[in-house]
Amino acid sequence: MSKITDIIWSYLRGDKVVWTIVFSLFIVSMLAVYSATGTLAYAKEVSSTYYLFKQITLALFGLALMYVFHLIDYRYYSRISQILWVISIPLLIYTMFGTQSTNDANRWIRLPFVGLTFQTSDLAKLALIMLLARQLSLRQENIGDFRQSFVPTLIPVVVTCMLIAPENLSTALILFCTAVLVMFIGRIPIRHIALLTGAGLLAAGIFLAVLFLVPESWLTGRMPTWKNRIENYINQISGAPADLEEDYQVTQAKIAIAKGGLLKLNPGGSDQRNFLPQAYNDFIYVIIIEEYGVLGGAVLLFLYLFLLYRCIRIAIDAPKVFGALLAVGLGFALVIQAMVNMAVAVNLFPVTGVTLPLVSMGGSSVIFTSIAFGIILSVSRSVQDEAQTEPA
Repeated sequence: MSKITDIIWSYLRGDKVVWTIVFSLFIVSMLAVYSATGTLAYAKEVSSTYYLFKQITLALFGLALMYVFHLIDYRYYSRISQILWVISIPLLIYTMFGTQSTNDANRWIRLPFVGLTFQTSDLAKLALIMLLARQLSLRQENIGDFRQSFVPTLIPVVVTCMLIAPENLSTALILFCTAVLVMFIGRIPIRHIALLTGAGLLAAGIFLAVLFLVPESWLTGRMPTWKNRIENYINQISGAPADLEEDYQVTQAKIAIAKGGLLKLNPGGSDQRNFLPQAYNDFIYVIIIEEYGVLGGAVLLFLYLFLLYRCIRIAIDAPKVFGALLAVGLGFALVIQAMVNMAVAVNLFPVTGVTLPLVSMGGSSVIFTSIAFGIILSVSRSVQDEAQTEPA
């Protein structure tokens, strides 16, 4: 067994802890998806193992992508980021105006010939963080200059978030917060960060005022959905009488958490998977808690937090600014998304459509998350190579 392990690690370069976290998340995903898709398989009249094998295939493809991307020198991603970001902008525009609505949102593009769909926001997130790392690394000598450094760095962030927000507000907010953190780590002056934060809070205030003060007939797009979700969340935390129809997902999620208790070991024994509409996707975390208890959910939370710690360590040891910002930016993006998904599941945040990275059943989300992990591992591989070539 030890020889097999040694052979595997001889091919997998980079931070072994990050690799271990990746494998652990995929194992959790297999168990949770198989359990959570039982009702879906019955409704679609397919085998109970259909979605399990689909998720396994996707995970293997994601691992293959991760392996390929971790072998590429991370410095090449500086140029690649420009190309990807330029491609993502027209794709976001096309998604908004040229695609059919799915679940009241235009988020997916169907690829010709193969018939597969992917969320263009997943590509845009990855491209923006890579581009942001490039912009900040190139402007370190005059990073305090407002016009030459702050404004050119901010423009791609604003453009990308504004194009994502109309159809996927939660993703846009997560991406904006991640960008602000990366800018702070990239030595953008505090006064500029404070100005950006103040502008963001002002925009949020104006948005909420429009949402709640104008007549509902004036609201367009997904604005009525956002308003209902915020109102329901406020009613829940204020103790107002529950609306069983509007609060259905949250109520079922709370029941799942209560059934899980402190510690439980009951793989595949979830009852609430039969009632939660998105048990295999947005609310997969509560299925894990129901089957493994709160301590089982805490272990999963620890995996994401430990991933963030390792990304910070990689950033500290990285020989170049671009590599450091790349690793920490992608790490923050993945972990913040995970925290938001888990917070929604336990009713700390209003309901959103954010998935749990590498755990929720999905297509493009798993693929682009795997690519992000591959880039992080590419930076850590360079750190290891640099340490090996340094004289004693």
